[in-house]
Amino acid sequence: MKYILNGFLALTMVLMFTQCANNKSDNAAASSPVAAAGVANMKIAYVEIDSLLTKYRFWNDLNELMIQKEENIRTTLNERAKELDKEMREFQRKLENNGFATRERAEQENLRISQKQRDLQQLQEKLTGELQAENQKNSLQLRDSINSFLKIYNQDKGYSLIISNTGFDNLLYADKAFNITDEIVEGLNARYTPNTKK
Repeated sequence: MKYILNGFLALTMVLMFTQCANNKSDNAAASSPVAAAGVANMKIAYVEIDSLLTKYRFWNDLNELMIQKEENIRTTLNERAKELDKEMREFQRKLENNGFATRERAEQENLRISQKQRDLQQLQEKLTGELQAENQKNSLQLRDSINSFLKIYNQDKGYSLIISNTGFDNLLYADKAFNITDEIVEGLNARYTPNTKK
């Protein structure tokens, strides 16, 4: 589940940043011929998203919280599943040894165990859904955090375009001179205040 969550987190981030880059490209394409003439004067930079996520303390803290929640969910579900398995084996043992006083009593026990199975499945779906919803909320928080920082950062820098670079996007080559990842990470970390309540 940990690898699924990490893969989901990475895919979510890639998709969000790709959408941001696509939106900027669409807006640029729709602009007037005057904007096309200004292309020669464009100042462009890029940010390596994978590297940013590795170094950004806010994202690392969120990720750590999600891993802890995932582990707690897994522990809860495993405990319930073991308890249910024990009851099912006990039911099977009693059934094979004619341990129930009446057939109705055996049916009641079977119904109770079946309901417990359904409850466990519903709990698993509920907890997984909550984890995914929180993960999506965290991804939006991350994107908002980066976007709001970039607006402030770019007031002084004056870039026309800041592109995200991930392993799955369309940026095939970029001169390292245009890589501003470390600057962005440093700025993001400088303004991040960890929440001490956990």
